[in-house]
Amino acid sequence: MAADWPHYRGPLRDGHAASSEKSVKSLPVDLRPIWKRPAGGGFASPILAEGKLVYVDEHEGQETAHLVDARTGQEIWRRAYGEAFADEWGLGPRCTPVLDGDRLYVQSCKGEFHCLSLKDGSSQWRFNFEKDYGVQFVGKVEVPEAAARRRGHSGSPVIVDEKIVVAVGNTSGASLVCFDKRNGRVLWKSQGDEAAYSTLISSTLCGVPQVVAFTADSLLAVRVADGDLLWRAPLKTAAKRHAVTPIIHGNRVIVSSHTLGLVCFEVAPSSNASKLEVKEVWANRGLRISLASLVRVGGQLYGQGADKNFVCVDADDGRVLWSQPGFGEKPLTGYTSTMAVGENLLALTELGQLILIAADPARYRELGRLQACGKNWSHPAYAGGVLYLRDQKDLIALGLGDESR
Repeated sequence: MAADWPHYRGPLRDGHAASSEKSVKSLPVDLRPIWKRPAGGGFASPILAEGKLVYVDEHEGQETAHLVDARTGQEIWRRAYGEAFADEWGLGPRCTPVLDGDRLYVQSCKGEFHCLSLKDGSSQWRFNFEKDYGVQFVGKVEVPEAAARRRGHSGSPVIVDEKIVVAVGNTSGASLVCFDKRNGRVLWKSQGDEAAYSTLISSTLCGVPQVVAFTADSLLAVRVADGDLLWRAPLKTAAKRHAVTPIIHGNRVIVSSHTLGLVCFEVAPSSNASKLEVKEVWANRGLRISLASLVRVGGQLYGQGADKNFVCVDADDGRVLWSQPGFGEKPLTGYTSTMAVGENLLALTELGQLILIAADPARYRELGRLQACGKNWSHPAYAGGVLYLRDQKDLIALGLGDESR
């Protein structure tokens, strides 16, 4: 994992680069790409491991996975895995794939799921959300109760040891489905929530390994071993627009939406030994952050705010410590990808500006700014001192660390 970014938001899905990465202390004055290659439409993030990079895009009407050499950008293979989807937000894949050893896991907007061989892109096993689980994709704005079934199955699955858990969204006992990651055998099915757009995470809370899901109907966690429900906090909101990745802070879980604001829940032991308790411990209703996941560095949260701003928030009580204007095109739906690399933050705005910011709770300190790409809503990847990012036209490798120059 020394120079890997194998899934959405980094090695641990928390927006942090690997601990072995050196902090980026400045941005190059004359930034020139190491390489650049054309890419089709899409909002999923690039990922990489062991010198191989994967990105997904729309190609000839299909959602398509591409494997390229991370050093040169040269394509090794491509594989179509599902019919492309478009709405008023744009065209192309929205679910970031997952790399695991010699396997790649991809999921289309319409619910086509494949385990591919990293060697040649061949399908090792597959299933379909509708054909196998009755989850019909409607793709219509006027059906708000459908959540991911109208805007695309966007949340990435999560791998825990030999298991892969997928947010299928079947409301009759298969909201989450766990498979053997090697052969696709179903190991357990759990819950009855519609799927939203949030990525699953795995964590150990109160000593119990669990998968945490921000579904269309709740924030919940199930036991990794058998899928049994550990805790649930019902969260009913307009349009069920739950898109951010949950943030773990000790035994607390933090989420946000345009309806909820920023909310923190605490998980604690229960009198029932097989369950855990959950309660809301604080909420900042004004931080109505819809799309951009915050990054926790120490006891603070950093990232896109609700009012075209960048914020630093106290993770213990939800207080805004500082706010900097000039981020995001629109309130509520403004987007900035934020990642922590060592002691500093790299923020990529939706208009393609790359900004280096100190992770300083005392004040906003900007350490550099440059135009890195065009308009985008795709979280970059960072490994080996290189930032891999994409807009709606190109996939780009930018050398930022000393080791890459």
